[in-house]
Amino acid sequence: MTEKILILDFGSQYTQLIARAVREANVYCEIIPFLKKFDFEPGLKGIILSGSPFSVNDPNAPDVNVEEFISKVPVLGVCYGAQLTAKRFGGRVEKSNKREYGRAVLQKEKNDRLLENVAEQSQVWMSHADSILELPVGFELLATTDSIPVAAFKKNGAGSQPLYGVQFHPEVYHSTEGKKILHNFLVNICGCSQSWTPAHFITDTVASLKEKIGDKKVIMALSGGVDSTVAATLIHKAIGDNLSGIFVDNGVLRKNEFNDVLATYAKLGLNVRGIDARQRFYTDLAGKTDPEAKRKAIGKLFIDIFQEEAKHVDGISFLGQGTIYPDVIESVSVHGPSVTIKSHHNVGGLPDKMHLLLVEPLRNLFKDEVRKVGRELGIPAEMIDRHPFPGPGLAIRILGEITEERVQLLQEADYLYVKALKETGLYATVWQAGTILLPVKSVGVMGDERTYEFTVALRAVTSVDGMTADWAHLPYEFLANVSNDIINNVRGINRVVYDISSKPPATIEWE
Repeated sequence: MTEKILILDFGSQYTQLIARAVREANVYCEIIPFLKKFDFEPGLKGIILSGSPFSVNDPNAPDVNVEEFISKVPVLGVCYGAQLTAKRFGGRVEKSNKREYGRAVLQKEKNDRLLENVAEQSQVWMSHADSILELPVGFELLATTDSIPVAAFKKNGAGSQPLYGVQFHPEVYHSTEGKKILHNFLVNICGCSQSWTPAHFITDTVASLKEKIGDKKVIMALSGGVDSTVAATLIHKAIGDNLSGIFVDNGVLRKNEFNDVLATYAKLGLNVRGIDARQRFYTDLAGKTDPEAKRKAIGKLFIDIFQEEAKHVDGISFLGQGTIYPDVIESVSVHGPSVTIKSHHNVGGLPDKMHLLLVEPLRNLFKDEVRKVGRELGIPAEMIDRHPFPGPGLAIRILGEITEERVQLLQEADYLYVKALKETGLYATVWQAGTILLPVKSVGVMGDERTYEFTVALRAVTSVDGMTADWAHLPYEFLANVSNDIINNVRGINRVVYDISSKPPATIEWE
């Protein structure tokens, strides 16, 4: 029986960070919309109430039955969750005279299990317009700040499980001892054993896959990326060669990628067929310059090829996919949970067309957890640590029309750039890097000859999850060396520029 913490989402931008912090403590958790009904199953160890953009005093403020929850399990309210808790039990929550956003200093008023080993004064991160001005009867103040009278509290009294609230956000980086506070709630108060590890996940998942799939067959599109590779390896551990993988060369992969990835799959023992469809993709992409038109052309042809190849495998019952948790978390709106789920995976839409059941072994993992599981499975580091790569590949890094010649130009330039990043140790410091071929030619001089050739832009960003990103401040000497290397070795390129745009307002990819 897996221990579990439930996080009830009231729409906070930080809810996923709470889940990440809980998972980092080796405790399994799930995020659900606050309106969703759930069972108090034996493995449920506690509930965390998230923050929210709402005020608890709004007429339609999100609400839950905290009293019922604490009759079963311990509860921790974070920001809005703390305010909601205080108000439900008779406390006073009102607009603050002085709103509190950003850094604050937590001042402990009392030692308690929640604040065990936390400094008497500790930096925390605030983000709220309301404040708890009076605690309900039977509640005890645990901490304050200079700006607000109640920063942390607990409910006293027999007959219920522990109930805590914190006005700040312990899950964010700027709350310096926030992870310690969450650890205290998980371990000291909920009694979690911290046994949810990559090895534990693999054992449970393989057993579950064996039970679900049995002796039936699974087909899966592989991309060479982290998610699909880890998912395929888990399925293969469960059913062996009853998993059939298809890896399509769409003509816009990186240099040598098709052969390199197939070689890695062979080492992992995966049953994967490589399909060289480059010319079909170049034909379909001819004349298309609009980014969305290129994406749609690649996606449609990929599905057609996948279906063609699937006919060569008899008795398929399941479609494997590398869906991960951020893609399936339901978000909360004023009118309740959204039912929109991303559909940008390798073969989005195929289950309806092929009448297959889905098997998604990674759907409960965050990206960093997928990488940890991959390392535990023995997947080579060069595949696990690869930078994210767009589904349409180099097609959206070639501005304008796609031709085989332009693809080869970009492949060579990008290969030299990434190779230099790896050789200098900079690759691991960058979240994503790539080269963009611009539809611009300019005059250059090489020896005594005048040239009129293409320009490439180098892109490198630092980020945590790709939602926001800053341009990577690569050393000037490195950039100078890479520029020389590309211009001297790639005939057809005579100018290199570096993109210093952040996201927002720019995007990471150019198209």
